[in-house]
Amino acid sequence: MKILLLGKDGQVGWELQRALAPLGELRMLGREGADFAEPESLRACVRAFAPDVIVNAAAYTAVDKAESDADTAQRVNALAPGVLAEEAAACGAWLVHYSTDYVFDGSKEGAYVESDATRPLSVYGSTKCEGEERIRASGARHLILRTSWVFAARGGNFAKTMLRLAKEREQLNVIADQHGAPTSAELIADATALALHSIRDAGAAGPAMSGTYHLVAAGATTWHGYAQYVLEQALAHGAPLKAGPQQVQPIATEAYPTPAARPRNSRLDTHKFQTTFGLQLPDWRHHVNRLIAELAEQGQL
Repeated sequence: MKILLLGKDGQVGWELQRALAPLGELRMLGREGADFAEPESLRACVRAFAPDVIVNAAAYTAVDKAESDADTAQRVNALAPGVLAEEAAACGAWLVHYSTDYVFDGSKEGAYVESDATRPLSVYGSTKCEGEERIRASGARHLILRTSWVFAARGGNFAKTMLRLAKEREQLNVIADQHGAPTSAELIADATALALHSIRDAGAAGPAMSGTYHLVAAGATTWHGYAQYVLEQALAHGAPLKAGPQQVQPIATEAYPTPAARPRNSRLDTHKFQTTFGLQLPDWRHHVNRLIAELAEQGQL
């Protein structure tokens, strides 16, 4: 299996380098080798390698900045995936593409399933939604994997921000009315590799697995609950914090206005993914525990 990984240096891309390597010949490109702001330039990247699988881990993820930079966000999140899908269709390759809970407006009571109507609230969500639509329209075999609240030991994320602020402040105010599942880049990468392995083993039945899936950790929490859990685990590892879990105060979304609106409900139902690929997705706390332990080992707590 020849795999072209794009966006190799992001949180998910970094973990994919490890997870995809055992599957075959892996070519990895970062921003310098694949410029998503110039979508048409990506055609040459694909044709030069003629992959069996294209894995797109690149995205414009600055949610608030996208509100004032819609053109760039659209080129990276919508036009570029469309180009990759066209090239995948032309050479018979699979395209793996990561999408987001932000394609929904968060008004549903329960967890979203793949067939629920999309209704993004932001430029970021709209461009990611358009990217999905372009991939589906291309006719390429694809896995569109929607995920949420991504974190890793590498790069910046909510958990690491909470740890930093808890060292500086005696009280933290964190939103308590947005619900979702913190999902590690490690889990996303491993699940992706296992899904591709299943497709390869399925042979002639593999193309039937093409489609859109929700890929998040099991369970759910709020940003407030997430922050409390992170600090609780950090204290258990001896982190010198000024603010502990009890000093995290719950606030409403309205108390922390941002340029881009966020969905209140980001819970995604993963039954389809787990059933199709025979996998069990662990509770979100599992990989948060690993994150804190890894940061402790590195002396970053």
